[in-house]
Amino acid sequence: MSAKEAYNSQQVESKWYQHWLDRNYFRSTPDEREPYTIVIPPPNVTGVLHMGHMLNNTIQDILIRKARLDGKNACWVPGTDHASIATEAKVVAKLREQGIKKSDIGREEFLKHAFAWKEEYGGVILQQLRLLGASCDWERTRFTMEPSLYEAVIKVFVKLYKSGKLYRGLRMTNWDPEAQTVLSNEEVIHTEENGNLYHVRYRVEGTDDHYITVATSRPETIMADTALAVNPDDKRYSHFHGRKVIVPLVNRVVPVIPDDYVDPEFGTGALKITPAHDPNDYALGEKYGLEVIDILTADGKLNELAEVAVGMDRFDARVEVIKQLKASGDLGEIKQYRTKIGRSERTNAVVEPRLTLQWFMKMEDTAATALAAVTGGDIRFHPPGMVNMYRSWLEPDNVRDWCISRQLWWGQRIPAWYHGEEVYVAETFEEALHDARIKHPGLKAEELKQDEDVLDTWFSSWLWPMSVFDGFGEDRTELRYYYPTNDLVTGWDIMFFWVARMIMAGYEFSEDLLGKKFVKKNGRMPFRDVYFTGMVRDEKRRKMSKSLGNSPDAMELLRTYGADGVRYGMLSSAAAGNDIVFDAPIQDGEVLNESQLCEQGRKFCNKIFNANRLIQSFSVTDREPDPAAALATRWIEAKLNRTITEVDRLMAEYRLSEAMVTLYRLIWSDFCSWYLEAIKPTDGKLSRVTYDAAILVFERMMILLHPYLPFITEEVWHQLRPRGAGDDCIVSSWPAAEAADEEVLTTFDLLQDTVTQVRDIRNQRGISHGESLDLAVLRSPRTEQLLGGVAGASQFVQQAGNLDTLTLVEAAPDNGLPFLIGNDTAYLILPGEVDLAAERAKTEEELERLQGFLKSVEKKLGNERFVANAPEAVVELERKKQADATAKIASLEKLL
Repeated sequence: MSAKEAYNSQQVESKWYQHWLDRNYFRSTPDEREPYTIVIPPPNVTGVLHMGHMLNNTIQDILIRKARLDGKNACWVPGTDHASIATEAKVVAKLREQGIKKSDIGREEFLKHAFAWKEEYGGVILQQLRLLGASCDWERTRFTMEPSLYEAVIKVFVKLYKSGKLYRGLRMTNWDPEAQTVLSNEEVIHTEENGNLYHVRYRVEGTDDHYITVATSRPETIMADTALAVNPDDKRYSHFHGRKVIVPLVNRVVPVIPDDYVDPEFGTGALKITPAHDPNDYALGEKYGLEVIDILTADGKLNELAEVAVGMDRFDARVEVIKQLKASGDLGEIKQYRTKIGRSERTNAVVEPRLTLQWFMKMEDTAATALAAVTGGDIRFHPPGMVNMYRSWLEPDNVRDWCISRQLWWGQRIPAWYHGEEVYVAETFEEALHDARIKHPGLKAEELKQDEDVLDTWFSSWLWPMSVFDGFGEDRTELRYYYPTNDLVTGWDIMFFWVARMIMAGYEFSEDLLGKKFVKKNGRMPFRDVYFTGMVRDEKRRKMSKSLGNSPDAMELLRTYGADGVRYGMLSSAAAGNDIVFDAPIQDGEVLNESQLCEQGRKFCNKIFNANRLIQSFSVTDREPDPAAALATRWIEAKLNRTITEVDRLMAEYRLSEAMVTLYRLIWSDFCSWYLEAIKPTDGKLSRVTYDAAILVFERMMILLHPYLPFITEEVWHQLRPRGAGDDCIVSSWPAAEAADEEVLTTFDLLQDTVTQVRDIRNQRGISHGESLDLAVLRSPRTEQLLGGVAGASQFVQQAGNLDTLTLVEAAPDNGLPFLIGNDTAYLILPGEVDLAAERAKTEEELERLQGFLKSVEKKLGNERFVANAPEAVVELERKKQADATAKIASLEKLL
């Protein structure tokens, strides 16, 4: 694309991305350079690009591109997660459409279909990430079910089992009747919903007219009741202690148990005990030795033990049971109430408490180690406040053993084989058979049966920072070079699911894999810093999702605004850790929706492209630079150096959004609006000295902006000057900040302020910019030094303000409208008479308005709850309003 053509983002993006691939710029292999490593949070193979992915991967790409520009060996490992429950559900649904049942084809045939589905759809999201500009090392793409990563999971299971950290037990678990698998507590989403409390009468044994009424939300489980419980201090039921009642519909006789667990204020104060279908009831059942009657099948239907509504779905059975209770006269009133319902994160099915035999990992010691790694500072969180959430997950009172088995076929199959009640855990069937034959010499191979379950998806992804470098294989060269990784970028919603567990794995296995000497030098942590992105939410603060229909189409955004425009839009509103209300983020005091933010990004790209076109349009001559251009060049160089220092600081603090906005202001306002206007020659001929300086400054700006907007910066980089092979922006060197000339910065600020006020007066009074005016400045040591002693200062103000004359005067001129330049007064000579009394009245009115505005801002900043809870960017915006209003008030008071 030549500089004469309009900017075409799609053409530019496809051209440069392919160029980078052809040059192998994303490829990383161990060498003598310092490594910089990021492992991607592996998206599910069921996934397509959404707003959360775009934000997360844009941030990762910024960090990896910055490291590349710093001269480090930047390695960004991409990959996907097999996502057991979600993927199996997709495959089951696809087979169902073909009239095939999972149970009819068997495990091996089903896995063939699952892998075929993965091959067809599993890489979609990674292909889409390329359109965003993600500079991953695509040759390193990994998948959690590929052979070497599968083997790593098996090895870890065996190691943990042999060290006594795994066990198998019958426990009350969360059951997903749709996916027909157990879920961890973290995979259950609790939401408030409307429910009913059904008042059911239980007749006291040996009486005809004495009843205890129970309020239950689940009448369909009555047939599994094995006791009633009341609070021992509840006088209403004290005479029933030790008595028995008869369960309606099935006429089972069960005891009445007094126990402190019962809340006398809830419902009727009497509680039916169903040990098979409620975790708290199960605990009471164990305490009192109650029978456990499980009346539900794996898919949520009533079995023969129920005696009533057999074969019916649990919710249909509820209707039938209520009908029969009405008929028997045992149903009393029905009351509505709000209750929390647990639903499966993956299928949205209502979770069923169910007693199942599962594999667990002991977590107490492991969690304590992972907690100390963060609270002790080995691993840093950004923003730091996220440590509090992490601590709340991992404090001893909140830690539960990890249920690691799942009743699925898609996943790493548990390497445990059974002979009767005996368990043999080994990496292969042959090893398990060998161990079994030591005890049973004549054992036949078919007598040893492997566990049907697979491992929790997170049991593979917790190894990700090590397994992607084949850390559990024989050759650990790459692991030694790339581990620990540097930055992890992820959402806070998987802090416990994934972040905490990766930390656990790092501290559990790194010493065995790498040796004590390596660990002593480099540490055991899997990464050094964790950058938490917020949730991308809509204007109602709902998490954006396809199911809610509240998420923009990511691919459509990329097509409409270009990758750079979308990256700008995302980062404009993305302070670390804060949720992003993408429909209405605040920037520079304005409320912008996502289309406006992305459109602003698209316009920024056009601005950069057109700035280059303007520079290239000048004829270059060897004459001396104009004084105003020379002064402006000194200023923009100082401004650039100050900005480099600021951006370096912000990026080191992971304040990436602020760094990008800082660069935006430098390029759009300082460079394009002020500098290019200041050096633009009236005759179209620009001094070569000024031209070369402008090119060099613009070139350095492109490098600074490249991590954020990689495509437009690469395009302009190649148009600025002739380039040799391999001279690309992506592999240039990050600019080092030199000392900023503070004197020229202060001087130019005053000159800019003067021009701005002249322009504002023109706008307020409807005076055309083309109409020349005169400016008189009261003489003082400062104004003499500024306008007489600084070469080019007067010329700059005259050109930029379109002034005929700029003179120093001893007294206020007639017909001059006053304004301040710092602490000095200037007078813009206007056509016609100036009514100073009216001007004073206007100034007083504006002063009063600003004082009221400042008072409201200070009241807001004085509210501790606002300062503590509002997003950092919003609080910072209020502080900026406070500072600006204070400065304007001081100026107006001086002017009056």
